[in-house]
Amino acid sequence: MQNEYRFYDYYRNEVCFSTNDHPYSVEPKHVWVVAWFKGSWLLTHHPSRGIEFPGGKVEAGEKPEDAAVREVFEETGGVVSSLEYIGQYKVAGKKETVIKNVYFAVVSEMIDKKNYFETKGPKLMKTLPADVRTNHRYSFIMKDSVLEYSMDEILRRYFQDGRPVFQ
Repeated sequence: MQNEYRFYDYYRNEVCFSTNDHPYSVEPKHVWVVAWFKGSWLLTHHPSRGIEFPGGKVEAGEKPEDAAVREVFEETGGVVSSLEYIGQYKVAGKKETVIKNVYFAVVSEMIDKKNYFETKGPKLMKTLPADVRTNHRYSFIMKDSVLEYSMDEILRRYFQDGRPVFQ
């Protein structure tokens, strides 16, 4: 398959990542959103996993795109103005196989909320640190090549000379 990468995640599960159109499932049950807000990456702080990009499960009757927008808002207060499909990955876990759509979201505004559901709310960063894979402050979700390949694709498509071409 063109544009497919295979590697192992933080827990040594086999992972397949592809920028092709839904190669593993047309109805994935999970989403992960690399979000951008006015010159910064928009992440969230999960109390047990650490700092990560927003994401979660697709609810019954919900489209993955709608789940992505909802998860960004629930976990960060970010209002998504633009959402682009980046790719999909499949994790062959020890108990189950998980398939996630990866999206790039541009957030137009942040709404201060009293409750960020299962997270501690938004975390804005101008750059992602080089030591994400080894830094204990970051979630296991940020420690494998899904982040690397997703960022490469986002930077290729939506940035020129390090500057966004969408704002």
